[in-house]
Amino acid sequence: MKETTMTVETDGGDPTVTAAAAADTASDTEEALIEEGEIAGDYLEQLLDVLDFDGDIDLDVEGDRAVVSIDGGKDLSKLVGRRGEVLDALQELTRLAVQQATGVRSRLMLDVAGWRANRRSELSALGIEAAKRVLETGEREALSPMTPFERKIVHDAVATLDGVVSESEGVEPSRRVVVLPA
Repeated sequence: MKETTMTVETDGGDPTVTAAAAADTASDTEEALIEEGEIAGDYLEQLLDVLDFDGDIDLDVEGDRAVVSIDGGKDLSKLVGRRGEVLDALQELTRLAVQQATGVRSRLMLDVAGWRANRRSELSALGIEAAKRVLETGEREALSPMTPFERKIVHDAVATLDGVVSESEGVEPSRRVVVLPA
């Protein structure tokens, strides 16, 4: 769980952080994320029923977001779509359902049939491979256009290596990661 810090103003105007206040804030945050996951799970369960799809819904909290996974059904690839387009739309609809119930914008992450987890691994490897090539050649390398989710994963992977940096260039939907020597 992500550590949360809270500043409390005292009589003297000195900012102080109490362990109890920080623990309460962290606990409240985790409870809110669990609630988001439960609302999302209920919404997705109803959707699966309407579509007559089988699937197990898993709820988790990773860092500062709720994570909901649907696994186990044979038709689930239809909920992923080409390059995750249906999954992205379904995630946005689920976030809106959570926002409608809570009044707060959700950063919930949805995965179906492990697609996002697999894609994350592929993109991390792609970023590392590109960074190594740039380190070898000293020349910049532009990758294929990607979604913001995909670009973030590549940026994070490139950031793990010294001697290279990455940036995004272009305009959606053709925005891409470029890896450069540092």
